[in-house]
Amino acid sequence: MTTEKEALSITSTPQASDVKFIALVNSFAVIEDSPDINECQRDGATAVIDLAVEFEKFADCSSSEKIAKVLGRLSDIQVRDFALGSHSSGSFQTYWGMWHHLLQVAPDGFVAPVACLFATLAYERGDIPLAYNALDRATLDEPAYSLTILLRRVFGSGWPAGAFAAMRTELHPKVTAGIFD
Repeated sequence: MTTEKEALSITSTPQASDVKFIALVNSFAVIEDSPDINECQRDGATAVIDLAVEFEKFADCSSSEKIAKVLGRLSDIQVRDFALGSHSSGSFQTYWGMWHHLLQVAPDGFVAPVACLFATLAYERGDIPLAYNALDRATLDEPAYSLTILLRRVFGSGWPAGAFAAMRTELHPKVTAGIFD
């Protein structure tokens, strides 16, 4: 279960309001109708994996530029959906720490995607209150964010975490093919 300290730990840190960091994150945001959107999606998917590798070694001391790139690229739904399925049981703890850290440093306007990613891990871990707290952060950032709404329905239905994880794992190759093929 979530302790009060752990629940509060998903709040923003000072880095989330650092002007230079915000500008860096914005520089990686994906423009929906951009002619190079597929290139940005590939870059974002690759950045997620690269950051996870780095995060496994350096945790929250990972490169600010890589963190900013992932946060910015998660503004694209395809990149976010790729990230949703990018962890396995063996990398769960690395992604847990990574999404948790990114949730704390995400600037306004970039919180919802990473909050949803963290919420799914909390749900799969069986920490339903923390999952809802993360969705609350997503809603504050972007009230109509579609994945937040969907996840509230999934979590509220009592859908087993194992079934959710299986669905996520099953969809990942399709999302990957859409980005890289």
